[in-house]
Amino acid sequence: MAPGLLDCLPDVPGWVVGDRGFASDAFRERIWEMGARPAIPPKRTDAPVACPPWIYNNRHLVENLWARLKEWRALATRYEKTARAFLGVLSLAATFHWLRS
Repeated sequence: MAPGLLDCLPDVPGWVVGDRGFASDAFRERIWEMGARPAIPPKRTDAPVACPPWIYNNRHLVENLWARLKEWRALATRYEKTARAFLGVLSLAATFHWLRS
């Protein structure tokens, strides 16, 4: 689903930050093709990937955001079966998180 989410972005971001779950050459290539730079750490069995230290050290912000969003039970257990409904709940949870901060 991650490549589909990249297509939904209104503008091309400078960086796409993710955790090891998104570490694949095809996904990194897709990010480069759209004009952004990937900041995704490699899996333990993969070769190291060049990434500036400041962006690599701040990748935990993405993981922390997902941890906070998963506090919503509907997101953590995926009650919504269709992609459209799940994206709606995800958007609602992200909006509430944004309003709180």
